[in-house]
Amino acid sequence: MSADDLVRLLAFCTARREWLVETTTALAGLESPTPDKAAVDRCGRDLARRLGALGAAVDSVESTATGNHLRAAFGAGDGQLLLLGHFDTVWPVGQVGRMPVRRDGGRLYGPGVFDMKAGIAIGMLAASAAGELGYQLRRRVVMLLTADEERGSGASRALVEAEARRSAAVLVLEPSLPGGSVKTQRKGAGEFELTIGGIAAHAGLEPEKGASAISELAAQIAALDRLADPARGVTVNVGLVDGGSRPNVVAERARAVVDVRVATAADAERMHAAIHALQPGSPGTSVTVRGGFSRPPLERTAAVARLYELAREVAHGLGRDLGEGAAGGGSDGNFTAALGVPTLDGLGAVGDGAHALHEHVDVDALPWRAALVAGLMRRLDAA
Repeated sequence: MSADDLVRLLAFCTARREWLVETTTALAGLESPTPDKAAVDRCGRDLARRLGALGAAVDSVESTATGNHLRAAFGAGDGQLLLLGHFDTVWPVGQVGRMPVRRDGGRLYGPGVFDMKAGIAIGMLAASAAGELGYQLRRRVVMLLTADEERGSGASRALVEAEARRSAAVLVLEPSLPGGSVKTQRKGAGEFELTIGGIAAHAGLEPEKGASAISELAAQIAALDRLADPARGVTVNVGLVDGGSRPNVVAERARAVVDVRVATAADAERMHAAIHALQPGSPGTSVTVRGGFSRPPLERTAAVARLYELAREVAHGLGRDLGEGAAGGGSDGNFTAALGVPTLDGLGAVGDGAHALHEHVDVDALPWRAALVAGLMRRLDAA
């Protein structure tokens, strides 16, 4: 792609800055919290209409457990490039009344604008740019927008992986890192539940006949803490604890829910084995472990690094520097990268405040991010 082509592409996207703002504003106004299927589907229907108006062939993928997912295809070439995102959010219906979508200076504020409805608008403009500018991609562009990413992608993972296997590369429209850097690494995420069994007894009359599940859980938590290795990206957080029945009864039961993050697949395997191997240390107690890793890590493989370098070259042609970095949270890009499909994450909006009251996007960055995605697709198509 020549320098002149990139200049033309940037001018095209810049001329549609207000379209990007209007689309983001409208999508944020259609609140879509993951567990509210009716609300998510309302947003999905509007999205399908907007995608169709841009020339996409749109399919709604039915889901009884969640909102319906959307697959929009641009072009009809052999093979495909995948634009990946989600339109569910963490905010409940009614949040937009408490933090309305508003433009303040160079920022657009509102629930879900950063994570990730502006990213959807960026992808929509990028996917339609080829037809608008009169050039044809050899590959079709598929935009897959899921409805349950914020709750772990349980209903959509198979769909994401199926589309990824058909794709030469996956471009994830999740928000950027601070300053606009893309994400070439993401941690894998696991959730484990420890249930401790003990023996109930009267705490005053005969405590020696009991076995405290709570005391045993405390020992297990200490063992979990010893498994952590933050220097290599392994963290363990015991985020939920409950147990016992009354202060004067030796606890018969206790439970903990544990979040584990890892940077590599090897560490995910090691941690899974170590946690499931936990054994009770106190007589009369038992330990039952359930759970595992729901998202594999997105590792900076050679394929990911090559894709980043291509994006960096496109960004330079647009007059921008493009950094890279790692994120502790996961996305659907974790699934696609784990399959070995070249994946680049964080190509969406520049801003801040995901899941926070100050959530916002940088309006001036929207056009060049769309040009970046469109330019990267064209480079990949020509490779």
